[in-house]
Amino acid sequence: MSAPLKALDSASDPAASDLARLMTELGAGARRAARMLALASSEQKDAALSAMAQAIRAHAAQILAANAEDVTEAKAGGMSSAFVDRLALTQARVNAMADGIDVVRAIPDPVGKVTETWTRPNGMTIERVRVPLGVVGVIFESRPNVAADAGALCLKSGNAVILRGGSDSFRSCRAIHQCLTEGLRKAGLPEESIALVPTRDRAAVGLMLGGLDGAIDIIVPRGGKGLVARVQDEARVPVFAHLDGVNHVYIDKAASLDMAKTIVLNAKMRRPGVCGAAETLLVDKAAAEAQLKPLVTMLLDAGCEVRGGDDIRKVDARVKPVTEDDWGTEYEDAIISAKVVNGVDDALAHIARYGSHHTDAIVTEDANVAQKFLNEVDSAIVLHNASTQFADGGEFGFGAEIGIATGKFHARGPVGAEQLTSFKYRVHGTGQTRP
Repeated sequence: MSAPLKALDSASDPAASDLARLMTELGAGARRAARMLALASSEQKDAALSAMAQAIRAHAAQILAANAEDVTEAKAGGMSSAFVDRLALTQARVNAMADGIDVVRAIPDPVGKVTETWTRPNGMTIERVRVPLGVVGVIFESRPNVAADAGALCLKSGNAVILRGGSDSFRSCRAIHQCLTEGLRKAGLPEESIALVPTRDRAAVGLMLGGLDGAIDIIVPRGGKGLVARVQDEARVPVFAHLDGVNHVYIDKAASLDMAKTIVLNAKMRRPGVCGAAETLLVDKAAAEAQLKPLVTMLLDAGCEVRGGDDIRKVDARVKPVTEDDWGTEYEDAIISAKVVNGVDDALAHIARYGSHHTDAIVTEDANVAQKFLNEVDSAIVLHNASTQFADGGEFGFGAEIGIATGKFHARGPVGAEQLTSFKYRVHGTGQTRP
C-alpha cells in the first residue's frame, strides 16, 4: 500500500503544478485500487463496510466537532437556513450514516452476478455478467453524508472513488473520510480505494472533469444547478447527473383531503432543501373549491412561502405573486408554487413543460387516473399517494445512493450499488470457429 498523499493547506492557494501533481497521483492511486477491488471477495468488502460503520459510530464526537466548525463558518458567511440544514450533522444523522453503510453491506454483491445466459445453435454458451465501472469521481456540495454514502456504494460495487466535497463541508468530509480509510485498513484493502481531494482549491474540480489522465471512468455530481451544469459542460468522461429537482404534487379531484394534506406537507416541508422536495403544487379545478384553501393555508401556517396566480392569491392574502420563472425553479427552501389545472391532462402538460424528469406524484383514489399519470409522466420516479421525499436510494432499499440520475442511459433514478456496475459477456466454447 502506497504512502498517503500529503494534504495541501486548505487555507492556501497551491501552485497549479503542485495541485496537478497531487491530483494525478490521486488518480493513479485510485486506478491501482480499482484493479484490486474488482477482484476482492464479497467477504472482504463487507468486512471493510462493517469496520467503516463501527468507526463512524466510534468517532461520532470528532465528526460532529468538525461539522460544527463548518456550520459556524457557513452561518458567518450568510448561507441560507436550507443550506445550513443540508450541511449540518446531528447525532441522529451520524447514526443514519453508519446505519446506511450497514444496509449497503447487507445487500447482495452485484459484482460477478450473471444476469442472463443463453446457448447459441453452434453450442457456445454466452453469459452477461456484472462488472465494476472502475474509478468513480464524485463531486458534491453541502451534504457531508454523501462522502459515506458514495464511499460505501462504490466499495460494494467494486469501484474505487475519488471524493471532492464542497469547500463548506471540508472539515466534516475529512473526519468522515478518516473513518472510511480506517475500515479499509482493517479489512486489508488499499486506502486509495476511497480517496478524498485534500484541498478546497476549486481547480481540483476542473482536473477531475478532465479525467485525471484517464484515471476516472465516470463523474457523479451532487449539488446545485451551477455545479451540475458545469460538470455536464466540461466533463471529458461520462456523467450521471440531473440538473434540477423541479418536483410536482398533483391533487386530483378524487383525492382524499386528509391524505393530500399529509403528503403535500411532507413533500415540501420535511426537508425543503433536498432534491426530492416538492416545488410545485397542482390542484385539479374540480377539487379546488374543497381542497385548495386547506392546502394553501396549511403550507402558509407551516412557514412555507406560497406563490401563485390571482386564483391562488384570493385564497389567502399571504400568497405572493408567481412569475413564469417560478414554474421551473428548484427553490431548495420553504417555498412552493401553486396552480389550479383543468384535470390530469392539464397537469401532465404542465409537468412536461416545466418539470425536470426527477420526481412527480399524484394523490387520487381513482385507479385509472393514477395509472394514466404513472404511465405518462416522463420522470425517473413517479409516485401514487406517496410523498416525493421518498426519492432516495435508502428508501428504495439500496442502502444509500450516489445520486439520482434523470437521463435515460445506463442508470435512471437512485444510483445504488447495482447501478454502479456495467457488464461484460463471457463466452464458453468447445472449439468453435466462425465459418
